[in-house]
Amino acid sequence: MNTFFSLILVVHLLVGAAVIGLVLVQHGKGADMGAAFGSGSSGSLFGATGSANFLSRTTAVMAAVFFVTSLSLAYIESNKPKATGSVMQDAVKSPSVPVPTDANGSAPVGSGSASLLGSDSKAKDIPK
Repeated sequence: MNTFFSLILVVHLLVGAAVIGLVLVQHGKGADMGAAFGSGSSGSLFGATGSANFLSRTTAVMAAVFFVTSLSLAYIESNKPKATGSVMQDAVKSPSVPVPTDANGSAPVGSGSASLLGSDSKAKDIPK
């Protein structure tokens, strides 16, 4: 199944690049007047209007193939077997970091929530 997914993905990417290229090659609606006055597109392989029809039909076919490959990739991915277990099952448990203390065994003045609240706050009275 993995090979089939890879094959569809490669086709999807190639068709996407082809659609981009075909859209960029096509002339806009405003280019018709330029072709009528001899801008050079009338001497092309398909004639003045033949290239527009060929490019637009080819773009439509490529867009349809792109749509089918998009749906195929979504279907293949949605039918994969679901993994059992929790996301946090393989989480690494880090050891707790001890709070540094001074010589008396108490925490230094600049550590903990007391430094954030101010020295005269009643942080000890807040229930946990």
